[in-house]
Amino acid sequence: MKPSTFRISFGACALVAIVLVGSAGAQSKAQSEFTWATVVNNNDQMPGAPGGRRFNSYNQPSVNRDGLVVIRARSRGGDPFGAATHGIYLRDMSVAGPVVRILDRTTVVPGPNNLGSSFIETPSFPRIDIDSQTIVTRGNHPPVWEYIEGGLETRAGTTGVYANPFGSLITGAAKLGDLPDFSFWETPEFPGVRFEVFPGAPSATRRSTIAFKGNYTAGGVAMTGVYFRDLEAGPIALLGGSAPIVGIASSADTLIPGSRALFGSTAPPSAAGDTLVFAGFDNEDAPTLGGIYLAPLRSKPPLTPLVSIGSAVPEEKNQTFAAFGEGLSFDGRHVGFWGAWGNKTRTVRLYCPTEGNQDRIAYCNQELVCADTGQVLGDPNSVCNDPTDPNYGIACYQEKHVPVGQGVFVHDVKTRRTQVVAKVSDGFDDFLFWNYSGKTPCVGAGHSEEGAEDDGEAVRWRSSAFVAVSSTGASFRAAFKARKGQLVNGVWKNSVDGIYLDRGPGWPRLLTVVDTTMAGQVLDPEAPASSTVIELGLEREGLRGDWLVINATMGVEGEAEEEGMAGVYITPTP
Repeated sequence: MKPSTFRISFGACALVAIVLVGSAGAQSKAQSEFTWATVVNNNDQMPGAPGGRRFNSYNQPSVNRDGLVVIRARSRGGDPFGAATHGIYLRDMSVAGPVVRILDRTTVVPGPNNLGSSFIETPSFPRIDIDSQTIVTRGNHPPVWEYIEGGLETRAGTTGVYANPFGSLITGAAKLGDLPDFSFWETPEFPGVRFEVFPGAPSATRRSTIAFKGNYTAGGVAMTGVYFRDLEAGPIALLGGSAPIVGIASSADTLIPGSRALFGSTAPPSAAGDTLVFAGFDNEDAPTLGGIYLAPLRSKPPLTPLVSIGSAVPEEKNQTFAAFGEGLSFDGRHVGFWGAWGNKTRTVRLYCPTEGNQDRIAYCNQELVCADTGQVLGDPNSVCNDPTDPNYGIACYQEKHVPVGQGVFVHDVKTRRTQVVAKVSDGFDDFLFWNYSGKTPCVGAGHSEEGAEDDGEAVRWRSSAFVAVSSTGASFRAAFKARKGQLVNGVWKNSVDGIYLDRGPGWPRLLTVVDTTMAGQVLDPEAPASSTVIELGLEREGLRGDWLVINATMGVEGEAEEEGMAGVYITPTP
């Protein structure tokens, strides 16, 4: 592993940004005031992987207050590389320590596991407790538990939530709650009913507590909710205790505060200290009730509304919030979130992905061949027969309506004040980014182990906004991702994607942290001299204490992907 020491300077403001390949070709590349260190890049070997295999791609990283970075990363796969290595890795950047493997596809799933099954995939980005070294991640795998039922051998347990509060990885929640031996994993609302899936990214707090979203079916009705579990409480029947899962709010029995309507949808929570926040609505696709709520970590607690559908938008005359993003950043006092208002929309054209899970690509293009039946299936929302489209015959598309009025905000739970971080009127054109994800309706001819990446929810285009917040007392810093460009017939032209930093309350200007107008060597001295930053990522735990951590890809226009560089990078913030 290369040394990754760097100078910490708080005297100068940091600057970095991202642009699409080709959009900055005719302009000089911007410089950066931030000093970056490489957590890991494509030149680094993956610990524990065979044959000196190297890192190749990365999800958005998370960091704790002490500079401990956790990432989900992959190697290259296919000939001549063989099956790709996928895993979760940790590195202490406060001392530029070694990269440590938490798990990969060779790691045996922690107990209960009487079948010796290993992980297949970790479907979401991992997260880390703000004040400890505890990381938490979802994991998908073959069945882990074999038992006799009605005289027949039965196998169960194909997904779960995993954490390491005591050093070694343990099972925090699993798809085994309908078995008597593991009833502490049953749904609180319906004893004897198991959780089917734990969508999104679970959260960790208090060193040994995990918080997560859970989906299940009871009486033929699909249910969802927000839950937590203390891995240290209760008799230690298994490492991780036997304390039950505790419900915060669910679509089974929790009324939206101030209404007589049950929650129809909930989002994965963010936890810090003894509280958590989550977004919940009456209708996920067209909400009329709901918002962002604060809750103490106890059973069915009172929910404190922080920002609600219909509440006033700061600095917008006669406007009220109509939608919120699911991804909330929370450090115990401040909540970073995306919000939208008004009836005006713009149309964005989304083309089917060209990389990733082959079943999803085929389904999006209406070409998925079911292995069992030979039937050809496709996303009914995809448009594939438009000869006027410039990508006709190459990729199908879908069109989505994006709110014109949108922005990033920070709410102080102590003062109950919501402050604007950035809006479209501040020179930005969009804060939403799209991903085609989920479970296809059948196993296709191109099915591989990557099919274990889904949440168990139906495949569709999903939008996300990315914001991270860190605070000391009433003061905060908020980092967010945004786009500048021209939308022509639904397609972005000359677009620049960037990560930006705000300080509040009352800081008069935004700082550009990194954007796609910048040279690749701004982030990574090992990137090609002629490269430009072309992609970047930020998640809700990417800004903690003084640390800001991102993932990025640098490419050379007109050259193959492997000629560029990608990695995870960290900098101190002003």
